[in-house]
Amino acid sequence: MPSYEALSELLDPRTTALLTVECQEGVVGEHSALPELADAARSCGMLGNVARLVAAAHGAGVQVVHAVAERRPDGRGASRNARLFRAAGRLPVQQLSGTPAVRVAAPIEVAEQDLVVRRLHGLSPIQGTDVDPLLRNLGVRTVVVTGVSANVAVPNAVFDAVNRGYTAVVPADAIAGVPCAYTPAMIRHTLALVATVATTDEVLACLTRPRDGLRRA
Repeated sequence: MPSYEALSELLDPRTTALLTVECQEGVVGEHSALPELADAARSCGMLGNVARLVAAAHGAGVQVVHAVAERRPDGRGASRNARLFRAAGRLPVQQLSGTPAVRVAAPIEVAEQDLVVRRLHGLSPIQGTDVDPLLRNLGVRTVVVTGVSANVAVPNAVFDAVNRGYTAVVPADAIAGVPCAYTPAMIRHTLALVATVATTDEVLACLTRPRDGLRRA
């Protein structure tokens, strides 16, 4: 784990964004299309930790971006070139635009200043979406990646952020995947090689630290 000083330097509110990945009702909510993943997100405390981080980010003036995966009711433009996409199309709960399934899940609160970026294709919350240009326009240099899943979308987000020149910070207890034992293995053997790994409490300590009083306008 990084030292408090090193992590605090990375998490300057003026140049930091918090990214929540697929923390939506149809994925981690009570009526999830993926109940095993939803159970993992809740039982390990991930969803609550993401909510705590979002609340702290709001208080510290850190930009929050919610990355939501959805598809049109007619499926137009949706990806079909992988087994995962084809399986998702057969699930009883569909992530359809405009439905409750694509709302950010409780207890995470969405504030007026938050950005909600929706994608209709692919695996990554960053590649092929508006996330990168929005963050660049805001002067962001560090991206705190949270959410699901540690199997697919979270690693995609971390790799894409690093490839675009951002520093990625991953609160290990604010991401989840299936089976539960896979998440720490993914963190240790993959994400830790390219991202700064911390805990939710360590990130919270840095975000709530008194600073110069300067916040992003």
